[in-house]
Amino acid sequence: MTMLTRIGNSQGIRIPKPLIQQTHLENANLELEVLENRLLIKPVNNTGRDTWVENIEKVMSHNKELQDEGLLEDLLNDNDLKG
Repeated sequence: MTMLTRIGNSQGIRIPKPLIQQTHLENANLELEVLENRLLIKPVNNTGRDTWVENIEKVMSHNKELQDEGLLEDLLNDNDLKG
């Protein structure tokens, strides 16, 4: 059992290391969600846009037909998503 601990103007909890390891929360960004009066803590999958450049460059280096210099910029250009 754990209790809330005051941290400045907020409150926090200490999560035992075995639970952190079992739930893959170590060194992860966390998402909090309220479900039926319960708090769900889950790691955020950081495989989004922050790794696009590296992933696309890796694919391009293995596929010689994709060696178009403008292709990377085209793939990363998300101006059409901005509203």
